[in-house]
Amino acid sequence: MVHREVRRTSIRKVFVVGIIGYVFVIFLLAMLTTIEQGRYFSSRQLHSWSTNIQKELLGSFFTYENRYFSVPETETFAGVTISNMLFEFATRVNLQEPRTLLVRELPGLASFDGNIVVAGDGADITSMPIESAPPLDVLMEEREAIRKPLEIMGGADKQSSFSSQAPIAHIVHTHSRESFLPELEGSENVAFHPEVNITLVGQRLGEKLKEKGVPTLVDTTDVEKKLQENNWEYHRSYDISREVVQEAMAENDQLQLFFDIHRDSQPRDITTVTINNETIARTMFVIGENNPNYEKNLEMAKDLHHRLQENYPGLSRAVITKGGHGSNGRYNQDLSEHSILIEIGGMENTLEEAFRAADILAEVISEQYFENQSEEGGKEE
Repeated sequence: MVHREVRRTSIRKVFVVGIIGYVFVIFLLAMLTTIEQGRYFSSRQLHSWSTNIQKELLGSFFTYENRYFSVPETETFAGVTISNMLFEFATRVNLQEPRTLLVRELPGLASFDGNIVVAGDGADITSMPIESAPPLDVLMEEREAIRKPLEIMGGADKQSSFSSQAPIAHIVHTHSRESFLPELEGSENVAFHPEVNITLVGQRLGEKLKEKGVPTLVDTTDVEKKLQENNWEYHRSYDISREVVQEAMAENDQLQLFFDIHRDSQPRDITTVTINNETIARTMFVIGENNPNYEKNLEMAKDLHHRLQENYPGLSRAVITKGGHGSNGRYNQDLSEHSILIEIGGMENTLEEAFRAADILAEVISEQYFENQSEEGGKEE
């Protein structure tokens, strides 16, 4: 009788444990299939976690197999625990980085969220680019410009293409009405205009790229106008520019380089540099982390930054990456391995200062392009 009772008790325990385990598995599967996928399984998060594992956690495991890693001179993996990793996985809060908590609690701090991969002069969290997103009625408000576009462009008519050759580069302006306060009448701290805006800087860049032997297609779509027509909110600007880029790719199979040109909202002291007694609008390269082309695009941006730093010290503010919750994190860069968002100047810069930056960018972009072409040609031989 005793043996039977013990056996029955054991069977009950196994049965109960089995039921609990089954319920736990079902619960876990339900959680994994219903949570916001982009929040926990974005390429940014996976990249961050995998980097941490390779550098620290796996390193600490190595000490169990190879005593060399535990000696003081090489002890670089101390303090890493699985519990910390699991906590960051569940909460997206890194205990070693207070900003990951503050950015969720303080309104507006998300605008400064991002990772500075390569820092230029003065680059820190306070100099992160700010995406200005005023209400559509402000965007569509008619404001007077000091000069007309034809006057600014030296009489050249606005056009989408600068070459009869098949275009190699494509330029788009997702926030097409971003303008510059010195070009507008009045002292309001709102720099948007339907004609005198960032598209003129993109056109200048396209012209100079053509002169350097890189045929360029420049799109001047009024994205904000299309937002109003579709009754869409400002954050959907990238949906419109995505359609523009995809259409261009479908019609031009030679396109290889893609640039989304913006201007920042940071003050003049952050967005301006003086080189050879000329004031020039500073640039910043922004790469989205939530796309499969993240590493290729980042490599291209870092190379452009270093080329600028070598010949024009201080011109490039930084290379930053953005992704995760509260950020676009893609910027349509999933469409190509050679796609970059470039901030040129800020709202307190003049168009002339932005044009000078565009001229220099054309120089380094064309240089990079032809060097890469030469290297690829050498490999094929």
